Amino acid sequence: MSSEKTNPEVSVILPFYNAENTLQAAIKSILNQSFKNFELLLIDNNSNDNSYEIARRLAASDSRIILLNETKQGVANAMNFGLQNARGRFLARMDADDISLPTRLEKQLQFLNKNPEIDFAGSEVKYIAHSKNTAGFRRFVARANSFHTSEEIERKRFIEIPIINPTLFFRRKLFEKYGACLDGNFPEDYEMQLRYLEAGVKMAKLPEPLLEWHDYSTRLTRTDKRYSTKAFFKTKAAYFKKWSEKNNLFHPVIWVWGAGRKTRQRSVFLEEQGLKIKGRIDIKESKDDALFYEDIPGPGKLFVVSMVNNTGAGENIRKFLLSKNYSEGVDFILMG
Repeated sequence: MSSEKTNPEVSVILPFYNAENTLQAAIKSILNQSFKNFELLLIDNNSNDNSYEIARRLAASDSRIILLNETKQGVANAMNFGLQNARGRFLARMDADDISLPTRLEKQLQFLNKNPEIDFAGSEVKYIAHSKNTAGFRRFVARANSFHTSEEIERKRFIEIPIINPTLFFRRKLFEKYGACLDGNFPEDYEMQLRYLEAGVKMAKLPEPLLEWHDYSTRLTRTDKRYSTKAFFKTKAAYFKKWSEKNNLFHPVIWVWGAGRKTRQRSVFLEEQGLKIKGRIDIKESKDDALFYEDIPGPGKLFVVSMVNNTGAGENIRKFLLSKNYSEGVDFILMG
């Protein structure tokens, strides 16, 4: 009989850095999963608090835990080290300050097994606030939880990150074919999802919360400039150019919905990518250099990129354009 160890079905990758207050609960939420055939790769990224000792102690108590070290700083580097060492057919992401609900791995695995056309799955999240100024994050979570199908994700990819990162669960072949996280001055999780979508990967989300997403003041999305609004729009612009080349009949010419200061600043990123803004559309008739929205021509005459980022504005613009028989993804796209 061979003594070779059987590979686990799922590899859960959990990078951590100075997470002593939350790491144990995050790890235990994986160890307590209803699905048992997994390995948990803990990747220490130069922690200087008690995190490593917590991870070492738990690793000694459960053979499914593999404790690794990545000395090159950054969550992308730690994640990639985990991917390179993972043995499972399926790969799952986990953060050191979140909680996976007990049936998360079981349900995501069942979903991908029942839907072979989908390679990349997430889920809704239960938002848990631990900091001030949570209104923006609450709106983001509500929006992220509101759509699930691959068609919706493809259409909404340029609004926000389609799938909240610590809910990721995907087939190993994606990493092998399209690569891992890239490290740079951009949100590595959003870039990876846009890169996979650009390659034609089908994504979906389970329509139920399978993770508690804890919003601490120390969360990278709050503290790291790579997750700034500017960084997100620059990333969107780079991948929108690729999308426009394939889908915009008027490429590289576009019309931008929005004539305010912030929209003008953000649309510069599109121009840097070679997009040509022929005109702007606005809800105010008084804007001399903008077309009043009620005067837009019928469908098939131009391509509209909505970049208005005010709460609810994008959906109102979408409804208006649909009422004018514009087709989303053919005549317009939302990017705000």
